[in-house]
Amino acid sequence: MNWDGRQSVVDALGKYLSDKEAADNTETVWSIIEQAMKHSNAESATIDPKKSLYNFFEEAVEKLFVNEKEEVAKQKRRTILQMSEMWGAFVGSEIQRQSLKFFWMEECIDGENLFVAGTYKKVLEKIAQPAEEAGIRYKTTVKRLISNASNEGSDPSVTVEYDDAEGIRRETFDDVVMTAPLGWLKTNLNAFEPGLPQRLQEGIAAIGYGHLDKVYITFPTAFWNLSDPFPSPESVSARRPSATSPSIPNVSATTAPVHQLGAADSPVDPSHYAGFTSFVSPTYATDTNPQNWNQEAVNLAALPGATAHPTLLFYTYGATSQHVADLVSKHSDTDEQKRALIAFFEPYFSRLPRYDANNKDHRPSHVLATAWANDELAGYGSYANFQVGLERGDEDVEVMRRGAPERGIWLAGEHTAPFVALGTVTGAWWSGDGVAKRIVKAWGLDEKASA
Repeated sequence: MNWDGRQSVVDALGKYLSDKEAADNTETVWSIIEQAMKHSNAESATIDPKKSLYNFFEEAVEKLFVNEKEEVAKQKRRTILQMSEMWGAFVGSEIQRQSLKFFWMEECIDGENLFVAGTYKKVLEKIAQPAEEAGIRYKTTVKRLISNASNEGSDPSVTVEYDDAEGIRRETFDDVVMTAPLGWLKTNLNAFEPGLPQRLQEGIAAIGYGHLDKVYITFPTAFWNLSDPFPSPESVSARRPSATSPSIPNVSATTAPVHQLGAADSPVDPSHYAGFTSFVSPTYATDTNPQNWNQEAVNLAALPGATAHPTLLFYTYGATSQHVADLVSKHSDTDEQKRALIAFFEPYFSRLPRYDANNKDHRPSHVLATAWANDELAGYGSYANFQVGLERGDEDVEVMRRGAPERGIWLAGEHTAPFVALGTVTGAWWSGDGVAKRIVKAWGLDEKASA
């Protein structure tokens, strides 16, 4: 069964779009994204760095609905533009900030984009085994990385200055691999002594950093997921485009895992509500959302078997993420924080099927927000993206990928991954693996291993 093969779309007035309208609009949005991806791939060198993906949408919709009456055409174009803002949930920043020139760098590796229903728990347990005896320092903050200039004929070294329970301490290493998030690098360039090479600093500054965050809202029961009485999937939800279509670009899946292989053909369990809901430019929440920020929710009650639970997972991005993070930091008391977050998201979950404000089982029991936008060690954000104004995006990534090996400093993380895996878990893994191999080669250990 495909839990994510359907999506529901709630319009600006809080009403569900019909099956046909939602499906047609979704298909149109992804068709324009496909056109933009092809244009970026073919014409990147000549595209104005200031032009955004949203600008491309604005031009594209003017060519649509030309046979409709003027007012009808305007409304349909407006709806497409509103729905296009869902792109922010893929990159962590608003679509108006997505560079068209380097949009091609958002195209991901071919294959399935998986939503790991059981979380990464088992994966982490497996990959953590080699690190069990590695001497990991917890509650320790790195303050400075001091590159020691090599004497003629000698190798460089790096002294790491860190702060732990015993105060400021130092240790010296032959090489240091920095897996700190890009956002941390941006705000801590002064931690490197002497300063990193100028071109590397420019690359770190140039690549954007998104603010994708998550808010989990758990209820005593998944009231929206009960099948009887329940609005039929045909009346409130639409199928997403299939990944098997050669015309649909593959992008990293951060919200509902779109573009699954065979998604359009695999069976869908009609007993549960759609896996994904988009609340488009809501005008009905002026007290808490006067800017009409789009909201995106994933139905975790529709996950398979024991992984299902009565939780809605809201993905936030850009200004919404910062606002949610501010709510979290403003309310240190857990109960107050919970009330503030519920107040913000209530206009959206209250529009799900069967919701009854007087039913205690329809009131959130737990709320958890990641609030990376306020997290210093997360770099006040989530992962790399490519924003308007970027002029040498591919070169910037390449220079970060190289690091400063002549000084014993290497960089790893999703921001240094191969182009097809930037901003992904896969890319983060590949980047670390790649750096490890380069260090082994630099020390001539690969030759010894093969001898």
